[in-house]
Amino acid sequence: MSVSNASRNPHDLGPTDQVLSHFSLRYATIEERVEAAAAGGFAGIGLYTGAYEQLRTDGWTDADLRALCAANGVCVAEIEAIRPWARRELATLTETAFAMADAFGCRYLQSIGSHHTTAEAAAGRFGELCDAAAAHDLLVGIEFLPFTDVATAGDALAIVERADRPNGGVCVDVWHVNRGGRDGFTELPGERIMAIQMNDGTIAPEDTDYYNDCLTNRRLVGDGEFDIAGFVSDLRASGTKAPWAVEIISTALQALPAVPTAIRMGQTLRAALAID
Repeated sequence: MSVSNASRNPHDLGPTDQVLSHFSLRYATIEERVEAAAAGGFAGIGLYTGAYEQLRTDGWTDADLRALCAANGVCVAEIEAIRPWARRELATLTETAFAMADAFGCRYLQSIGSHHTTAEAAAGRFGELCDAAAAHDLLVGIEFLPFTDVATAGDALAIVERADRPNGGVCVDVWHVNRGGRDGFTELPGERIMAIQMNDGTIAPEDTDYYNDCLTNRRLVGDGEFDIAGFVSDLRASGTKAPWAVEIISTALQALPAVPTAIRMGQTLRAALAID
């Protein structure tokens, strides 16, 4: 893939664009991450709040980061990750996330974790996060995780619909759909699907600990047993306009150089999407 000399506006990304999520190259330097995204044909990257804070500590300025992205034709599209139910963390995390949004014009903020409270209170906290994020032009999505009490697509949508914020929605990860979170998936309205995360895996877990399995054993799209074609078809039928992000957290892939790994991630994703 050729490298542009100007990055895209994150808010212009849509269903023909791909994003390299932060944790696909979780140990890469920022230079490696951006170069790899460009080489892999990705329009944008995701960036973890903790990684951004470390970059600032290491002396990187927002201007430095913008210049690096622009030189490689890559934008910072996604911010990982806020736990809106954890009040003690919320102020610090949102301050960092909103600083990133203002610096890079990010389109999307990931929300994760258990709510451990009533449905009404969970919707209230999510609504508060959406309201605060709207001032920074951010969409917000809840990622449902089968090992939490926001376990399924239906659980996440119930919070989103109760909160009823125009910038609030759901993040759909093919891993969690295939590993227990499918309930309510095909009922998700396209306008509420804010982010899509693509990977592959085995039908039967390779590790009995769900958390460990999803952080070590994900595979390139098409290299596992998930019904990727059906997943893509269902999402396209919903009418979602979200870009397609790769989130492949794999011990085996993380041991390989960043650039060829990202190239393979991009190639296999676009093959599954039938996008050149």
